[in-house]
Amino acid sequence: MRCEELVDLNAFLTVAEEQSFTRAAAKLGTSQSSLSHTIRRLETKLGVRLLTRTTRSVAPTEAGERLLGTLRPALGSIGAELASLSELREKPAGTIRITTSEHAARTVLWPVLKTFLPDYPDIHVELSLDSSLTDIVTERFDAGVRLGEALAKDMVAVRVGPDLRMAVVGSSEYLATRPVPRTPHDLAAHKCINLRLLSGGGFYAWELEKDEREVRVRVDGQLAFNNVNMIVSAAEAGFGLGFVMEDQVGTQLANGSLVRVMQEWCPPFPGYHLYYPSRRQPSAAFGLLVEALRYRPFAGTSRQPRLAP
Repeated sequence: MRCEELVDLNAFLTVAEEQSFTRAAAKLGTSQSSLSHTIRRLETKLGVRLLTRTTRSVAPTEAGERLLGTLRPALGSIGAELASLSELREKPAGTIRITTSEHAARTVLWPVLKTFLPDYPDIHVELSLDSSLTDIVTERFDAGVRLGEALAKDMVAVRVGPDLRMAVVGSSEYLATRPVPRTPHDLAAHKCINLRLLSGGGFYAWELEKDEREVRVRVDGQLAFNNVNMIVSAAEAGFGLGFVMEDQVGTQLANGSLVRVMQEWCPPFPGYHLYYPSRRQPSAAFGLLVEALRYRPFAGTSRQPRLAP
């Protein structure tokens, strides 16, 4: 059924129920002459007269009564479904798909989700853990969570986490065998544990910075992983230096199984942002989740990340 046919049928139903072209036209927000034209068009198409018109009233014919018997429940059901959809829009519900890294999921998303979701049982969240830069439009994700520096300019970005910081770490046993590195140049004399990037397939170049001088260092060593937890384990076992997020080695730094070096070369940098296409019309559920995730640093406190236990 075409849209104009549905409009014509609704016009007929309204005239029949109001028993007046004048009242029906006012209810539909149209002119009386336009409404009369609509009814004539419907009658011509069906080949039968639907309404009997007099100077004082309008009444359905026998054919009109038969049509009304079908239209009333059908259009009533459509109206009820539209009302239900409107209620659904106001009642937060639906599935939200987010692509994110494992670190962001663990440190930023999960702490919020585990307190947010119990209050909204009709909201479902699916997290896809992937370190590569996924095209959220092509892959049909509602949003992504990545570091602020990796966001496309045509996206709406909402900060969801504090500043982060990298750390160069090694075991005390390993560091006892050679001079402690103090500059990026010194890393050439050390065994370093490489991180294999899932996107592109190359090794990650260590990004170091001091006094606004930025250096990207290609390191070398006996081991390489595509998993940060394995890099931490290898560093603890004395296989060389690792370069990881500060909060990923909080426990190891506290208990002494790892020692931090070159700290002055690892300044804070912008943390995680949730991003989504600027043309997206957020649902009530999506809007609520974004606000729950929005990063709000406490006044007067440091923006440094809390070390994970």
